[in-house]
Amino acid sequence: MTDVLSRLHQIRVVPVIVIDDPDHAAPLAVALAEGGLPCAEVTFRTAGAAESLRRMVDARPDVLVGAGTVLTPQQVDEARAAGAAFVVSPGFNPAVVDHCLSHDMPVYPGVCTPTEIEMAFGRGLRVVKFFPAEPMGGLPLLKAIAAPYGEMRFMPTGGITRESLGSYLGFDRVVACGGSWMAPPAWIRARQFDAVREEAARTVAAVRALGAGA
Repeated sequence: MTDVLSRLHQIRVVPVIVIDDPDHAAPLAVALAEGGLPCAEVTFRTAGAAESLRRMVDARPDVLVGAGTVLTPQQVDEARAAGAAFVVSPGFNPAVVDHCLSHDMPVYPGVCTPTEIEMAFGRGLRVVKFFPAEPMGGLPLLKAIAAPYGEMRFMPTGGITRESLGSYLGFDRVVACGGSWMAPPAWIRARQFDAVREEAARTVAAVRALGAGA
């Protein structure tokens, strides 16, 4: 679990991926890696999600691939079998969290209130997803609800763009941000993997620029 968290903190941005066709998975993994962003959260919103995840892992074992939008323990098992390195859920689902913990699977459930943070804290979790970040109030709300929970760290996701990325990553309680701007579904369906590679590189450059300005 610590290794996954360390890599997420190093990468700083998690591409949130929706794949309809598993045939797109391998070239997508290559494009992200070549763009300098060796990470992906494959959302379990499509029938081929597990197979897509498996193909990304097979094509580029160096890419940190997790499963997102995981709603049931059964999907946790599918993600584990496909080679997922971590699990993300949109909300705090006790059945999903407990199943992950019982199998030593890193899990980052979604929270957007103090009550949900305390539910995660009570399970021993110290990193959670803040979702949906921008619609819920963005960084001001995150800072407000994070204040009482000094041990908790966050992965904001939802409505974040390359332009707003810096403000979130500038908050020392943020591990990484999730976003779909570097690989939107339309680009994936159209096999615009060069565009994915280029936007991944721009995103990495933006993150590096933040470090240079610190």
